[in-house]
Amino acid sequence: MIFNSAAIMTTLLLTARFGGDDQALWKAAIGRGWSVERLRGSRVPELTDPEIVVYAEVFYAPLIEQSLGIRLLDLPDDWLVMLPEVHRQRSISLMSLAEARMLSRPFFAKPPNDKSFEAAVYSSGSELPAEFDSAMSVLVAEPVEWEDEYRCFLLDGQVRAASPYLRRGKLAESEGFIATAEELAAASAFAESVAADPKVTLPRAVVLDVGKIAGRGWAVVEANGAWGSGIYGCDPEAVLDVIRHAVIRP
Repeated sequence: MIFNSAAIMTTLLLTARFGGDDQALWKAAIGRGWSVERLRGSRVPELTDPEIVVYAEVFYAPLIEQSLGIRLLDLPDDWLVMLPEVHRQRSISLMSLAEARMLSRPFFAKPPNDKSFEAAVYSSGSELPAEFDSAMSVLVAEPVEWEDEYRCFLLDGQVRAASPYLRRGKLAESEGFIATAEELAAASAFAESVAADPKVTLPRAVVLDVGKIAGRGWAVVEANGAWGSGIYGCDPEAVLDVIRHAVIRP
């Protein structure tokens, strides 16, 4: 097999996990002639290639950034709160965990940019996990019924890969992440319309989760760094095209 010499100048950095997403991206990277390296526990390997592409769990981000002198494109904690209501179709607030624990009504809660505790609907604040720092930030939203949810990998405001991931709250993996061309086109069109709104600020490379809320229509579920998001049924080649632009180098 003959590789393009320029392609060999790229390294895909993975963590030590060997999940399906990692393996799919590993195969796609090898097919391009990229080198692939992995973290050894919490040790980041010394890398000499001029282009480093990162795909890692969120909690490894500070370690990787510090070790390699790079910055991984992400979103501010209040991004979803500041998103125009027309795109989110529900009320959302950012508050401390201590404030959320005082709530007496049902609400949906999740950490803004990680999965330190389960994103779920809680009947009251007393159900929130007690082992986390009361000062940590948490997103609190009114509970809604999502009909379908789609993951969209965007580069420069254009959807490069899309896949359903939840249908009526159940993981779409059991159905092979199957979707019709019309469904993917509709999800992609909505995601691109959000990215095109001058009131919305997104990183160049980003994941935008969108879906349909029963009785309300299309809305943004959340947005996350492309380098740390599951790919579900998305084309690994297209995902690589996005995440290679999710790194800012000095």
